[in-house]
Amino acid sequence: MIRTIIAAVLAAILASGLMAGAARAETRIEVGRLSCTVDPGIGLVFVSSKDMTCRFLRQGHRTEIYEGTITKVGLDIGITERTQIEWLVFSGSDVRVGPRSLAGSYVGGSGEATIGVGLGSNWLIGGSRRGFALQPFSIQAQTGLNLSLALAGLTLY
Repeated sequence: MIRTIIAAVLAAILASGLMAGAARAETRIEVGRLSCTVDPGIGLVFVSSKDMTCRFLRQGHRTEIYEGTITKVGLDIGITERTQIEWLVFSGSDVRVGPRSLAGSYVGGSGEATIGVGLGSNWLIGGSRRGFALQPFSIQAQTGLNLSLALAGLTLY
């Protein structure tokens, strides 16, 4: 049963990665960096949800603060302390980046492993009019004891 669940989660993550790859095939330009601090939490095997605070940094613009929630559905077991995630933000060449542009919902995949100190990766697409990609395979650093392979959803407001 566990192997079946893990296989299903891996297949879902692979499919999300392929969607992210297809989105990258469009002309995308880097428009800034999203730096997020995720609250500590406990993975409950099939679903977890953690609050976060993010700063959107763009050269020549004021830093924007976003509140948000990251939710994972799949294998997510363990406890993590505060986590830091850094994403490069890309938009389509025809997307206007104005104030609060990153607000909205994002979908993709997530994988992480932590024993004491660990790393993870996340790739998400969405935002206003699905016009933004948060750098596929972003890097995060965290402490705790955790294993996660899951579909991920992020809401920024």
